[in-house]
Amino acid sequence: MDQTNPTNVITATGRTRSVASHCLEIFAGAIGWGAAMAASALAALYLRNGLLTSHLTALMLVYFFGGALAWPVLVPLARRFTRRRPISARFAAFFLALSIGTVAMTAFLFAMDYRWFYSRWHAPFGSLIWTFQFLFTGASAVYQFAVLGLILFMPLGLLCLIVVSAYLARQVR
Repeated sequence: MDQTNPTNVITATGRTRSVASHCLEIFAGAIGWGAAMAASALAALYLRNGLLTSHLTALMLVYFFGGALAWPVLVPLARRFTRRRPISARFAAFFLALSIGTVAMTAFLFAMDYRWFYSRWHAPFGSLIWTFQFLFTGASAVYQFAVLGLILFMPLGLLCLIVVSAYLARQVR
C-alpha cells in the first residue's frame, strides 16, 4: 500500500485505508450515535409519560442532531489523543468525550431552538440589549436543559455510551 498517496490515511493501528472509507465510517458512526441518542430520549419519554408530548418530533430531532453533530468532531479527536495508551485510558477518553460532547451539542441545539422562539421579542440584532438577551436566553435554555433534558439520556444513553466507548477503546491500538 502506498502511504504517500493523498487518497489514503494511516489509521491509529498503522494500517492504510482510503479517505472515502474513513469518511464513511465517521458518517455512519454519526448517524448511529444520533439514532441511539434519539432512541434514548424516546425510551425515556415513553417510560415517563407514554409519549404524551406535543413536541415529540422536535425533541427527537434535537437529540438526534446533538449526537450526530458531536460524533464527527469528538471521536477523531479522542482517537488522536489515545494512541498507544492502555485500554482503560482509551475507554475513559471516549467515555468522557462522547458524554460531554453529546450533552454540550444537544444543549447548544436546545438553546438555539429556545433562542429562535424568543427572538421575536428581542431587540434588533447586534445591539447591546440584543447581546444581553442572547446570552441570558441561551444560559436559561442550557439550565433548563440541564434540569429537564439530561434525564432523557439515562435509560438507554448510558448503556450505549458504555458499549460504544468499550468498542472504540478496543478498536484503537
